[in-house]
Amino acid sequence: MVRWKEFTAEGNTWERKKDLKNAGEALKEFEGRLNTEVRRQEKIDMVEERDFRRGELLGKFMAKMLYR
Repeated sequence: MVRWKEFTAEGNTWERKKDLKNAGEALKEFEGRLNTEVRRQEKIDMVEERDFRRGELLGKFMAKMLYR
């Protein structure tokens, strides 16, 4: 999704990466932020999975359900 400078949100368009040759720096910055977010989410998922395997999340969920 490309947000065009000096246009409103209605002017946003989907563009192919190959058609954005003049936006190399912006693409690198975006991909860097995206990769950082993906790595952060993967770490969160790993911790949650580990905790679930230990039964910690299940116990927390059960306690919430019992006391509602």
